[in-house]
Amino acid sequence: MEVIILPTAEEASEVATRLVSRQIREKPDSVLGLATGGTPKRLYEMLVRMHREEGLDLGRATTFNLDEYVGLGPDHPASYHRFMVKYLFSHVNLTRERIHIPDGLAADVPAHCAAYEQSIREAGGIDLQILGLGSDGHLGFNEPGSSLASRTRIKTLTERTRNDNARYFGEGEEVPHHVITMGLATIAASRMCLLLAFGKAKAEAVAASVEGPVTASVPGSLLQFHPRTKVLLDTEAAALLTRADYYQWVYNNKPAWQTDL
Repeated sequence: MEVIILPTAEEASEVATRLVSRQIREKPDSVLGLATGGTPKRLYEMLVRMHREEGLDLGRATTFNLDEYVGLGPDHPASYHRFMVKYLFSHVNLTRERIHIPDGLAADVPAHCAAYEQSIREAGGIDLQILGLGSDGHLGFNEPGSSLASRTRIKTLTERTRNDNARYFGEGEEVPHHVITMGLATIAASRMCLLLAFGKAKAEAVAASVEGPVTASVPGSLLQFHPRTKVLLDTEAAALLTRADYYQWVYNNKPAWQTDL
């Protein structure tokens, strides 16, 4: 796990964008795992700019989204399908047949989850997985207590997560109780994980995930076992890390042969 601390979310997002764009340029048929929410929004905006201004070509890439609310169709304003269309899919040249998002209206959810896993395997596995971090340390919608061996499945949201996400729903509209999410083992099988966390509200979860014990109670801590994870933080999100000075020194003093940004 490499921890990269930058002064602002904007600067951290710029580094994330360079990593994702490099992955696409070096392997045009990359399989990308995508997250939603406020954290990766700037990353997607920067990828769109690179596509328009620098010719970043996503035409051969394949994407798999982490999660979706059960009961929401793709046109619902709070659906993650709608989010991805708004901030990325409608602005770049991704091939529609290569875009995969869990179906919140699936008639048979367990069968749909099994098929989603099979599609990831058939695509050759995920090359780069973009991740956010919940305020309680969840990854995707793998709430605290999720099995570290879990695969794509239905999950019940905690009240904390539902309250955190209520801002994306209309006034008086209830946040769904259930979601479809990639499991922790699905995420861990990705060849590279890129975790973004910004703001002081994420500081406790960041500290527990990066420096705490590996435990199902903090799903983000699973990434300590991952062979190639980069954690991109702003200074507020990194505020409770006891080794923050060391992480910054390492990042600023890499030998040239080790620099990959």
